[in-house]
Amino acid sequence: MQAKLDQYTAEINQFSPATAEEVESFRIKFLGSKGIVKELFDEFKSVGPEEKRVFGKVLNEFKQVAEAKFEACKAQFESSTSTQKLDTDLTLPGEGMELGARHPLQLVRREIVEIFKKLGFTVAEGPEIEDDWHNFSALNFPEEHPARDMQDTFFIKKGVEKGDIALRTHTSSVQVRMMEQGKPPFRSIMPGRVYRNEAISARAHCFFHQIEGLYVDENVSFADLKQTLFYFVQELYGEGTQVRFRPSYFPFTEPSAEMDISCSICKGAGCNMCKGSGWVEILGCGMVDPNVLENCGIDSKKYTGFAFGMGIERITNLKYEIKDLRLFSENDVRFLKQFQSEIS
Repeated sequence: MQAKLDQYTAEINQFSPATAEEVESFRIKFLGSKGIVKELFDEFKSVGPEEKRVFGKVLNEFKQVAEAKFEACKAQFESSTSTQKLDTDLTLPGEGMELGARHPLQLVRREIVEIFKKLGFTVAEGPEIEDDWHNFSALNFPEEHPARDMQDTFFIKKGVEKGDIALRTHTSSVQVRMMEQGKPPFRSIMPGRVYRNEAISARAHCFFHQIEGLYVDENVSFADLKQTLFYFVQELYGEGTQVRFRPSYFPFTEPSAEMDISCSICKGAGCNMCKGSGWVEILGCGMVDPNVLENCGIDSKKYTGFAFGMGIERITNLKYEIKDLRLFSENDVRFLKQFQSEIS
């Protein structure tokens, strides 16, 4: 048997096929159901116990040599066949991979976050499903406030023991959680997605994105708020952008204001975006109401603070002159491809 093994091994080593048909013939001859390997294993059954110990290992090695030779020859002809089938000139430059781009909302969100980081603000996040306390009650919303109605808020559960459960209507709930769990000073911004029960149109949507900010410390004044937001506007829209504050009302701030900037599209001359006024509202702000501080366990006689909030969609509309909010959520590739040149 050893002589046969030596003879067949030499034959395998010398085998050099010229065609794929010769490789298949090799497989049938050595590895087929009636091939040489099968024949040798049949002979192995009739040898004595002492010879089995010697030839068992040798026979297995022979089988592995035959299989390895077959696989190598098979791979050789498969690669050459696939190369022959190519109808492309491999010496030509490749087409390259088409790269994607960041969503315009993410581009603006990142830019806003970077501006406030320069002022020492950190980023805080919280859950999108909130209870009544964090979404309304702790923020000084009265029981009869319209935001608590079904037509304005997406409620998940109503009348539960710990209060109604709803999709958050603003990221102010993150401010409450932060103030409850920590101690002043706080200087953070809260970006995230929020939900309102509104009809979808070019100017409104049932979900959108906000960035809110909170600064609580000793001796914080409205002047600090104005200077912070003025710096933000100059960084985002460029030097020379005019700012004005108008008195307003929010349950969680007192005094409250809305901030307008000179329209970046018409430069104050009047257009559809600013409705001919030359001014565009971009955010609401104010000094944190003492009741909110007390609700979160903070001494309102020692600490004061300011808060502000803006819609990222509104900022993006002004920056890229986009007139339809629905474009942000439709995943239209024709729209998204326009932002490939933006720094991501």
